[in-house]
Amino acid sequence: MDYRILKTAGSLLAAGLLGAATATGAIAQKAYDAGASDTEIKIGNIMPYSGPASAYSVIGKTFSAYFKMVNEQGGINGRKVNFISYDDGYSPPKTVEQTRKLVENDEVLLLFGILGTPGNSAIHKYVNTKKIPHLFLATGASKWGDPQHFPWTMAFVPNYQNEARIYAQYIMKNHPNAKIGILYQNDDFGKDYLTGLRDGMGAKASMIVSEAPFEVTAPTVDSQIVQIKSANADVLLTIATPKFAAQSIRKVAEMGWKPVHIVTNVSSSVNGVMKPAGFENAQGVLSAVYLKDANDPTWKNDPGMNEWSGFMDKYFPEGDKGDGFTVYGYAVGKTMVEVLKKCGDNLTRENVLKQAANLDIEIVQLLPGIRLKSSPTDYDLIKQLQMQRFQGGSWELFGPLLSSERS
Repeated sequence: MDYRILKTAGSLLAAGLLGAATATGAIAQKAYDAGASDTEIKIGNIMPYSGPASAYSVIGKTFSAYFKMVNEQGGINGRKVNFISYDDGYSPPKTVEQTRKLVENDEVLLLFGILGTPGNSAIHKYVNTKKIPHLFLATGASKWGDPQHFPWTMAFVPNYQNEARIYAQYIMKNHPNAKIGILYQNDDFGKDYLTGLRDGMGAKASMIVSEAPFEVTAPTVDSQIVQIKSANADVLLTIATPKFAAQSIRKVAEMGWKPVHIVTNVSSSVNGVMKPAGFENAQGVLSAVYLKDANDPTWKNDPGMNEWSGFMDKYFPEGDKGDGFTVYGYAVGKTMVEVLKKCGDNLTRENVLKQAANLDIEIVQLLPGIRLKSSPTDYDLIKQLQMQRFQGGSWELFGPLLSSERS
């Protein structure tokens, strides 16, 4: 055999192997921004562990337990989550301070699950200027769905205006001659719902006979409830955080008033709202929902809720299974992990945002038929909800899924 042929063949083989190795190296090349490495992903969070919205603090505790489970199961693509969560007391100046600490001192890769419209509003421009992923906020203010102007911010909670349009649909269909009274938190959170309700009612917005605002620093909302009743309203929409929603239910009962009472989804927790209000006072209260309720016997043998229940038993045994915020925390934590899994070894902030803005996934703790969907031009993950009525000690679903999307 000609030695020159062997030599040429060997050279070609060596070149081919070198090219394959180079190509493999290019494919496997890792990319990191601050907060990510071969071993760790830093996630920053802020919660009202104290203050007027502290009923929501269980969400932060659920997040912490969820990431503990993820780490024990091997992490995300082999990396452990370093979850850093601070208290802001539901005070926007404190939210700003804690955000700067997370970004500039802790150098987190992303901000996740921060609760509250006022606090997130205070950091909105800062995080977008810094190009920090500001994902799956625990607030449904319409401003979070604005990828054109604030591409780094995305909520998980359904858009408040969309939710209010669903209430408008329900009221006009089932109570077409109603007089509507609205109790609302006097900030962006409350005003978003007002806008959505008026928009959803269109020409029938004149059915609204009373709008009573309150400040989160107020001790009670009793006087506002009295004001709304005196306007002869027979439908009451309570737009409030859990403490004030419970107060409104209790005051309505104390007065012997019997309006059709709707509370917003963010204040529909059985143990966070209905129990403090008194189950006997909460009978017949309405809301809309997108998550399965652990107290609803419908889901007793549901695989998604069994999964959540097993997590609670092992990783959050001190948590209350009757508190719907734990189901919420689990579902949002799971969504964040799915996004980070899709990032692979490209853990740059830009890629985290790209994956979050291209979702089409099922999270089995959500009601059947609801998927999480996003695109670079549409950040509203959830557009459907189902009405529910409080009976006994739990919520009961009724009617079809309702869509906020205009036909």
